[in-house]
Amino acid sequence: MFKSFKLYISIILAMIFWSFSFIWTRVAIHSFQPMTLITLRLIIASLLLFGVMKLSGRLQKLRGKDFKWFILLAFFEPFLYYVGETFGLTMVESTLAAVIISTIPLFAPVLAFIILRERIGLATIIGIVVSLIGVFFVIYEPTGGFKANLWGVALMFMAVFSAICYATVLRKIPTYYNNMSVIFYQSLLGLIFFIPTFFLTDFSTIQTLKVSFESLLALVMLAIFASVIAFVLFAGAVRQVGVTRTNVFVNLIPVFTAILSWLILDEILTISKWAGIAIVVTGLFVSQLNKYRINKRVRQEIL
Repeated sequence: MFKSFKLYISIILAMIFWSFSFIWTRVAIHSFQPMTLITLRLIIASLLLFGVMKLSGRLQKLRGKDFKWFILLAFFEPFLYYVGETFGLTMVESTLAAVIISTIPLFAPVLAFIILRERIGLATIIGIVVSLIGVFFVIYEPTGGFKANLWGVALMFMAVFSAICYATVLRKIPTYYNNMSVIFYQSLLGLIFFIPTFFLTDFSTIQTLKVSFESLLALVMLAIFASVIAFVLFAGAVRQVGVTRTNVFVNLIPVFTAILSWLILDEILTISKWAGIAIVVTGLFVSQLNKYRINKRVRQEIL
């Protein structure tokens, strides 16, 4: 009983940290250019992970035959994902960003159908349609039309696509590697993409950089809690209860983010936005029904 309670507390904490990441990013970009922020975030996270793993003796050597998969993994996440999310957050509100990111479990079966020819259930299709209607409600204001920056929305959906590709490539990573090793190598190799991009886009602005204490604190919190602790907690939960049951908790992210944005960033949450969030979460739950039925039937057959 205590073990289950501890497990679900870990999952919820991961969701809270990822919800905070949208807030911390919005605070940090007041001082840092997006590419500077992402690069510094990855450097801090990589150093922290290396130190923890070295001290705990859990650091595993990267095998040459697996290098290509880790490079591809790092390209999709953190590189493309963080670019889409961070640049997107300069154009849209935290709540909308969280709502779009929370649709990742919805669209994953679509890519699986295109690449792996996995069958898409009716519940998944209904869930996608319902959630997209919810996103429309978050974007649209009855009195003023579309309030969201469409480029920002497109960048957030790029992050969604990147995360789905990341999950697909993750299947190719051998079980030989523990969770922390996978996270460490994807963060470290992500710098191969981020550092040259940083020199091309943001290096000339370094001399004029004025960093506030709030932005610096937000950067550190992003690196420690969102890039390291949340990933470790979530990965551990996935190994114990599976992807399907763990992904249901992703539905909490837009709700947590909406509340935090209202409390910390003073974002205005209209009835239309709350309705949209509720519809998106409903769609996410509907999309999981087919998976639950399959898992229940499998368990019954085993018993």
